[in-house]
Amino acid sequence: MKLHRLELTGFGPFRDTQIVDFDAFETDGIFLIAGRTGAGKSSVLDGVCFGLYGGVPRYEGSERRLRSDHCDPADPTRVVVEFTAGDTRWRVTRSPEYDRPKQRGTGMTTEPHRAQLEEWIDGEWIGRAARPVDVARDLDEILGLSQQQFLQVILLAQNRFAEFLLAKNDDRQRLLRRLFGTRTYEGYQSALDERRRAAEAHVTSAGEGVQMLLAEAEAMLATDGLEGADGEASDPDGARAEIGEGAPLESRIAAVGRGVDRAAYRAESLRRESDAAEEAHRSADRAHTDLVALRDAQGERARARAALAAREAECSAIDADRAVLAAAREAEELRPVLEAEAAAEVALATAHRAEDEALTQWRVTAEADDADHPRNPAVDELAAIIDAATAAAAVADAARGVERDLERWRAELDGISARVRAGEVAQADLEAQAAALPLELAALDHDLAVARDAAGGRDAARQRVADLESRRMAAQEVVREEVLLRDAEAAYLARTTAHDSARTAVTALLQRRLAGYAGELANALTPGEPCGVCGSIEHPSPARHDGEPVTDDEMHAAESARDAAAAAEQEAARLATAARERVAAARERAGGESEEALTATLTAARSIAADADAAAVRREELVERRAQLAAKVTDVAAERDQVRLRLSAERERAASVRAEIGAAEQTVDRARGGYATVAACQEAAETRRGAAEALRRAREETARARAAREQATAHTATALEPTRFADPLDAAGALRDRATRGQLETRITDHDVALRTERDRVREWELKLAGVDDEPVDVEAAAVAAAAARDAWSAAVEAAARAAQRAAHLGELATRAGDAQRKIGDLAAEAAAVTRLAHTVAGRAPNTHRMTLESFVLAAELEEIVAAANLRLDEMSAGRYRLQHSDALAARGAASGLGLQILDAHTGRPRPASSLSGGETFLASLALALGLAEVVTARAGGVRLDTLFIDEGFGSLDDETLDLAMRTLDGLRQGGRTVGLISHVAAMKEQIPAQLLVEATAQGPSVIRQDVAVPAPG
Repeated sequence: MKLHRLELTGFGPFRDTQIVDFDAFETDGIFLIAGRTGAGKSSVLDGVCFGLYGGVPRYEGSERRLRSDHCDPADPTRVVVEFTAGDTRWRVTRSPEYDRPKQRGTGMTTEPHRAQLEEWIDGEWIGRAARPVDVARDLDEILGLSQQQFLQVILLAQNRFAEFLLAKNDDRQRLLRRLFGTRTYEGYQSALDERRRAAEAHVTSAGEGVQMLLAEAEAMLATDGLEGADGEASDPDGARAEIGEGAPLESRIAAVGRGVDRAAYRAESLRRESDAAEEAHRSADRAHTDLVALRDAQGERARARAALAAREAECSAIDADRAVLAAAREAEELRPVLEAEAAAEVALATAHRAEDEALTQWRVTAEADDADHPRNPAVDELAAIIDAATAAAAVADAARGVERDLERWRAELDGISARVRAGEVAQADLEAQAAALPLELAALDHDLAVARDAAGGRDAARQRVADLESRRMAAQEVVREEVLLRDAEAAYLARTTAHDSARTAVTALLQRRLAGYAGELANALTPGEPCGVCGSIEHPSPARHDGEPVTDDEMHAAESARDAAAAAEQEAARLATAARERVAAARERAGGESEEALTATLTAARSIAADADAAAVRREELVERRAQLAAKVTDVAAERDQVRLRLSAERERAASVRAEIGAAEQTVDRARGGYATVAACQEAAETRRGAAEALRRAREETARARAAREQATAHTATALEPTRFADPLDAAGALRDRATRGQLETRITDHDVALRTERDRVREWELKLAGVDDEPVDVEAAAVAAAAARDAWSAAVEAAARAAQRAAHLGELATRAGDAQRKIGDLAAEAAAVTRLAHTVAGRAPNTHRMTLESFVLAAELEEIVAAANLRLDEMSAGRYRLQHSDALAARGAASGLGLQILDAHTGRPRPASSLSGGETFLASLALALGLAEVVTARAGGVRLDTLFIDEGFGSLDDETLDLAMRTLDGLRQGGRTVGLISHVAAMKEQIPAQLLVEATAQGPSVIRQDVAVPAPG
């Protein structure tokens, strides 16, 4: 894989877009990334890592830290990386998650992590993936390296690999595990341990299972008394000696088998006893059943005799019912003539009552009438009265319509008179209004003209108020912003002071560090060890360091504090400038006047505007009132004309109604006669006619009823002659209704049937029990015998079933115990083999080297890494040092197999890596890092890396060793490889002409300066 181009926007210390063209360094092969501490050299490598993998190790879990603190809220953050993998050129674009202003409304919203992958095809970029998850999946296949592997082979950090060189076996194992993905072997180890524990548990469980089965069987045998021989119980002590828990399993299983045989024999004996008890129970039950049946038959015979006697005692009453039923049937044939005579008698009495009532009503009517009528008129007199009354009612009915019209016309005339009077009043009122409205309209026109003049300046007054309010708000803003300006200037002064103090602190630390370098070198000297500067093993007069040495952490902390103070000072300056600009703008909007003056002017302007608003409201009201008044003038004139027309029509109609009323009064007076009204006259005639007609009809009905009664009496006498009855009353007394006759017939029939039935039952039982005494037989003794036989049978069945069940369970226990005992041997052999393998893989005995399976695999990988590293270290150390893998047994039971030693050619003996000097440690770490990079690359499928970065560590080398290291690195660029170095060493700046400078600007953000032209994308 080869990097071509990097573009950083709003990332780390870079606010504006910065572009790195790696192809520009292809000719030189090695380039230097230089710049002051904190300028952002490492952020260049962070950008490469984020673009390819979406994360940066030192910001892991805090993706928002990738966004530049110098960005404004609306500024974008973006990283673009172009690279070639295989024969294809790719471009990946990423943006981390960060907060930005909302496009609509106020406030902030979260911009999500975005990613896009493109491929360069035929002169243009073609999109391949547009989601972070899809981009990550595609890049995983394209790059062929995980992020961890990529960091180990692209960015070779001296401090990190010094830790790898000097680490203990456990720490080295954790790092190699991540690089080579050998956690699977740890899974194998765990799986084998789990299998070992399971095998041991199976053996233990199998043995415990046999013990439990035998214990249960032995307990059952002891309970049933079957421990001894020949089916008889032996003494308990002897039984425990034979089948106790301390006896061998084989003996206990054999003893249980003998107990199973004895239990089977006992079960068979009890089954035979159960069969005999069942037969005895059947015999006793049959005898008891026969006696119970005989006793029941005796009871039935006694009950039949009693029932027959009861039926025979009812015969006299039944004979009386037969006589009553016969008389009722004969009288029933006379019922029609009897009922007809009774009905005729009732009709005649009803007719007499109706005639009396009609005569009484006629007399009341005659007395009420003024005419002279007879008190008890004859038939011909009634006819004459009816005809006269009918004629009088007809005349009155004809005149009654005229009388009703007369009442309606009088009511109508009253209404017309009232409307005429109301119309005359309304006409006078409308005449008065028509005379007054023109004067009122003239006065309203005068008021409207005055209101229009007063409301003419309302718009200008309102605009004046709005302008003054805006200027007063600006004046108030001036006061507030001046307070903020004072605070901002005070903060700016404080930040400036803090920045000066931080710079002073950094300068003091640098001076202390330069003054203490000799003392630090002297503190590192060891008696008998060569000096790292002159090579002498004697140190007669080492320099002294009076104060505490200045560490890299202290320098880094001081520089970070200085940079933070600078950033804070710049931010405070920006805030102060912005505050001054806001104050000036507010003063300009206020027009240079104070809030008090503007308030007074605004009050007067508001008063003028209020007067103009009131005049405008008054004008609108007057306009509306004038329109209403003009409409009223028109409406009053129209309404006055309509009232005049209606009044003339009403007067004409009143004259016509008066004429009709006069003619109708004459007609009604003639038809009324001596009554107050025509209706009263008509009602009296109709009442008189009705009373006469009712009396005539009643007398006619009485004559018809009398003739019918006489005819019915003759028919009844004729019908009674051939019967037993002397007169109609005698026949009526013998009558019974249908329900009573039915009840008599049913009672007689039921008695006859029951009598015959009871006689048959008595005859049947007498024949069945001929020779049997009437005294009931005794069944108690037979019942007791049957119950005893049943209990004996139940007990025998239960005992036989329990013995059979226990015998079967004992047999099952014996079989299971025998099978389980045979399987224990196979399980034990298997468990032993699994246990030995698991202990060996886990580094336990019999593994004498205490190497786990994973350590064994990683040891092989480490041997390859050491072989590759020695190719570099041999050249950089002029053949003196070589790395050596050691699988020696570690002390105090620690893990073994991943040890590293340094073989010194001067002594021919290996020694710990911790004995190397600082420069030697860097060379060994660099060689180890390069060897690890080659092996990891090979494990990733032979991925070729044409771009490498090495971060710092060169400052600990002397000139000669630095030259050797540079020659080794120079060999890396052969074949088109480009190597980027990050260092502060001045000699390297002189030796490496191709440089990428990262500089912090005076405003805070950093920029990247490159001395070659940057081509356009693609």
